[in-house]
Amino acid sequence: MTPGHTRLPQAERRLTLVLGSSTITGECKEPGEKESFVRLLIAIPVHNERKYVDRVLDKVRRFNDDVLVVDDGSTDGTGEVLAERERRGDIHVIRHSSNFGYGRSLIDAFDWADGRGYDWVITMDCDEQHEPERIPDFVREIETDRWDIISGSRYMKPGKEDDLPPGDRRNVNMMITTIINDLWHLGITDSFCGFKAHRVSAMRKLKLDVSGYAFPMQLWPEAVYAGLRITEIPVRLIYNDPNRHFGGALDDAGNRMRHYLDVLCAEVSRHDGERAGEVCGKKEGIASEPAAPEAPEPVGCSCGCTE
Repeated sequence: MTPGHTRLPQAERRLTLVLGSSTITGECKEPGEKESFVRLLIAIPVHNERKYVDRVLDKVRRFNDDVLVVDDGSTDGTGEVLAERERRGDIHVIRHSSNFGYGRSLIDAFDWADGRGYDWVITMDCDEQHEPERIPDFVREIETDRWDIISGSRYMKPGKEDDLPPGDRRNVNMMITTIINDLWHLGITDSFCGFKAHRVSAMRKLKLDVSGYAFPMQLWPEAVYAGLRITEIPVRLIYNDPNRHFGGALDDAGNRMRHYLDVLCAEVSRHDGERAGEVCGKKEGIASEPAAPEAPEPVGCSCGCTE
């Protein structure tokens, strides 16, 4: 869809998704029905991913030509790889002067897409834990024009090829997902997966400013209170390096859980003070390492560090 064009009511249009070098169209066009073109961007946050980034970008560009990489202060040579690909016109790049964090990388990607007339942004990690081959699955849901957020779930349909997640990460995910479902009855199965499709006009309604790993704890309540339409689709559970760590106090699962609840509590309190106690009180009794600091959250990597 060309920037500045007005969307037609759903009953009067069909979706035509501009995907890579081809055009994918939804329902057969009825007489008098008009087309609506949808521009899709793939956004990938990276921090020190030289090992993976070339392979991932090669695969992603088989499915979509418009790719934005947010380099979150890489120091391992990733930036040089990205600069060469940018010079060739393969990708667009946002560069952070230092490691600002996963959440900040996504927020900057949404703003970049909004300013350039994109309709949808698919976010995915760069460490081969999100399969580019699943991009068409998101496209099919985008074409239905029924959703504002399409969230990948690694636990929706377990498969024989799935990896075994680190126990602490699976436990934290289950606890947080249960709390979110108890609050808003979303029926989601994976509250931390970063493989998502976002309608840009819907994301514009959200106030997002959490820069680190706790970004999903702000995204879910913001989406709920803005009335966004949410669905899940299954994606494969992959852990290439179960030893990757968060950094500092957040390497302890109890500390991470308390941090996530802090952010979730603040968001619920801002929107619905009467229900804040349902979240804020859950921090009591969560085991953590002694003397866990109340310092700002470490932001060690922009992808691959997920529950």
